[in-house]
Amino acid sequence: MLVIPIKEGENIDRALKRYKRKFDKTGTMRQLRGRQQFTKPSVAKRVEVQKAQYVQHLRDQEQV
Repeated sequence: MLVIPIKEGENIDRALKRYKRKFDKTGTMRQLRGRQQFTKPSVAKRVEVQKAQYVQHLRDQEQV
């Protein structure tokens, strides 16, 4: 459970922004979306390798 202490006289919008940032860092929504549908480990590994190849390609082009 996330706890966001609100300081005396702090704007509620600022506290809400801190809550949203902290919530994003926990990765709860990504985890929930990932659990909605099962992906085989081989497919997950293949996607991870493709993503790594894409990033490497971008880095190679950046150095040229």
